[in-house]
Amino acid sequence: MDEKRERQLRRQAIGLSLRGWRPSAILARIPRSRQWLWKWRRRFGDQRRGGLSSRSRQPRRAPTVYTPALRQVVVRLRRRLQRARVGLIGAATIQHELQRLDVLRPVPSTSTIQRILQRAGLTQPPAPPTPVYYPPGVPPAPYVAYATDWTERYLTGGDKLYAFHTLDLQTRACQHSLSADKSGASVRTHALTTWECLGIPDFLRLDNDAAFNGGYKVPRVMGQFVRLCLYVGIELIFIPVGEAKRNGEVESLNGLWGRASYDRQRFRSLAAALRSEPIFQTWYMHTYAPPSLQGQSPAQAQAQVARRCLTASERASLPNPLPITAGRIHFVRQVDAAGLIWLLNESWRVGACYAGRYVWATVNTQARRLTLYYRAAASRPARVLRRFPYPLGETVLPLQSHFRRPYPRCRVSTML
Repeated sequence: MDEKRERQLRRQAIGLSLRGWRPSAILARIPRSRQWLWKWRRRFGDQRRGGLSSRSRQPRRAPTVYTPALRQVVVRLRRRLQRARVGLIGAATIQHELQRLDVLRPVPSTSTIQRILQRAGLTQPPAPPTPVYYPPGVPPAPYVAYATDWTERYLTGGDKLYAFHTLDLQTRACQHSLSADKSGASVRTHALTTWECLGIPDFLRLDNDAAFNGGYKVPRVMGQFVRLCLYVGIELIFIPVGEAKRNGEVESLNGLWGRASYDRQRFRSLAAALRSEPIFQTWYMHTYAPPSLQGQSPAQAQAQVARRCLTASERASLPNPLPITAGRIHFVRQVDAAGLIWLLNESWRVGACYAGRYVWATVNTQARRLTLYYRAAASRPARVLRRFPYPLGETVLPLQSHFRRPYPRCRVSTML
């Protein structure tokens, strides 16, 4: 840690606080947590400027030093326990025996006993966890797959700023937009603009945010964003809950926007931030060279492919409210210890033997059916685990002819 730089940040934060700045505004200027700010405000209140220096982290008491003879007692006891016909040999058992025999004062902690055993070569490192197969989830050509995500930052005055990014996983072309909120309306506006500029994908990978999936209150919910994607023939792929790394390409794009644009400027208002929107978009598409494109810009890669774009008349003619359209919605889920998975606010039984493993769940709105697929490894074939009826409680309309793809629908097994 750079102590000089840290002291400068602490003094700056205290100075802004004394001038009446709100904590959110201070933290928009200084990239630290609220706990950090509260800590140094408390220190400053107790000790004034002297409290802004870091305290020594040296332990106040020296740890107990155990002699070689005492270490030998632990080792001999471990070997005696190993020779016994029944019983345990772990650190907790050794500690209990030392207390019972009263041969060491003070009795070492279990962590100290474990270190003594390790140095004596009497323990084995834990076996590495068995890798669990995770389906790639990106269909092969000619199918087009995008990924969408959002991130948030603070404006100088403390208001939030939301950045939405959608990435073409083949060409790395990006659609970037900023908003004062992450409401369903903002998400749909970003999506429609993306489809007008980059084209309509066949698949869209995203996380389980309420703005995407429709919320967490109603079982079997079909939110407006889900309905919009079904209406234009897009199949959504929801990654596992809490595993943002599964959408890593667009997560990295969020960070790139932060480093290349947000962190280099000071946005005092949403209007000022919105003026930067086309600047970042142009830089990314025409100047930035993603590593996967081997020197090409995303605009150059995008020019080499054909994408079917949403027209202005199609956008204007979208029905309100949107119906449920025939199509598929996919979910990658990790089975919990009870053998269950959760999707769209309902639990479904897979089986306790699959606990910790990933399954692929597909809702077919036209057939009103939920199908669970499983693949044990990349070298093993995918198979159907279970099928469940999935009634929706309303009419499902067919996909309109002008949104139908000129190629057959992708088989789920090819995505596993």
